[in-house]
Amino acid sequence: MNTPLEQPPVAKPLERKGSLLRTVRAVAWSLIGLRKGSEYQQDVEKLNPLHIIVVGLVAVFLLVMGLIALVNWVV
Repeated sequence: MNTPLEQPPVAKPLERKGSLLRTVRAVAWSLIGLRKGSEYQQDVEKLNPLHIIVVGLVAVFLLVMGLIALVNWVV
């Protein structure tokens, strides 16, 4: 009487569906430093961390390029 070994239930990864506009807004507000705690919690629940990282890197790149362009224009 061999009983098959029961496998523990596998938890499915949390699926987060956030729009690109919502991700850009969250990153922009975070760069400025103005963010409500409740909005931050909503972003944590809904936005994909990989999307936030990619949008954040693009935003920082654009900020640096904008500052370089501004300095070149002033000089």
